[in-house]
Amino acid sequence: MELGVRWKDLRRSSNVRDVRGAGGGGRVPLRIGRGGGIGGGLGMLVILGLLFVLGGPDAVLQLFSGGGGAPSSEQGRPLTANDEVSDFVARVLGSTEDVWGAVFAQSGERYQPPQLTLFAGAVQSACGYASSASGPFYCPSDQRVYLDTSFFDELARMGGAGDFAAAYVIGHEVGHHVQTLLGTSDQVRAAQQRSREVDANRLQVAMELQADCFAGVWAHHANQSARVLEPGDVEEGLGAAEAIGDDTLQRSAGRGVTPDSFTHGSSAERQRWLSTGLRTGDPGACDTFNN
Repeated sequence: MELGVRWKDLRRSSNVRDVRGAGGGGRVPLRIGRGGGIGGGLGMLVILGLLFVLGGPDAVLQLFSGGGGAPSSEQGRPLTANDEVSDFVARVLGSTEDVWGAVFAQSGERYQPPQLTLFAGAVQSACGYASSASGPFYCPSDQRVYLDTSFFDELARMGGAGDFAAAYVIGHEVGHHVQTLLGTSDQVRAAQQRSREVDANRLQVAMELQADCFAGVWAHHANQSARVLEPGDVEEGLGAAEAIGDDTLQRSAGRGVTPDSFTHGSSAERQRWLSTGLRTGDPGACDTFNN
């Protein structure tokens, strides 16, 4: 992944922990299901009777029911690696902290940023055990984002190449954290538990699309303050959103498109809501539940 120089001017977050090379501890399976699961960034595994290929920046993004598995025994160490991708992740996370900190402050609230854990191969979170095949994910039980940076290579192979496509992954996962802080995640989880499967899926789609919109909100403000977007970057992000739409993934797997089974939204929907956030910079414009 080639990174634009403008990202290097962003502040590095101190909330990145590195467990690459550490033991994974006991394996509590990552639970995915109605009313439960991991709210994640942008990419995903779509399960439609069989396990789909990696689908984008947040891969297994469904809400968890209550507290998941045992917390990870590996809290990780502060990021010390000097590789370019890890530096990029820390700087993008730092930018999300600055943007959402300012947005929350406008409402008189304090933004509590998430931790981000870098792992390789597999990781044990408070939401259970996950392998790299799960893609990046957010665990509401410990309010952490989990990311195997090799996912960026997978995303590029799927058609989501470029630094902004990768930043969109992180922005989407942080969007799920914002939903947790706002109480949206709990409200949706409760509604899902009272709903039929098809209605629960629609609520899940609305959650994912709102996280896409929140990623756009972050990018809007980051670009205003630091001019991080270069020509072609927006197209990269929209290309990633298209590549990970549920309809695109279903066609890629040789299956018919079945909207009732969507969990993240169609390519057009994901592009629409990312664009809405990018254009407006207004979290209030991200009401995917009523639009």
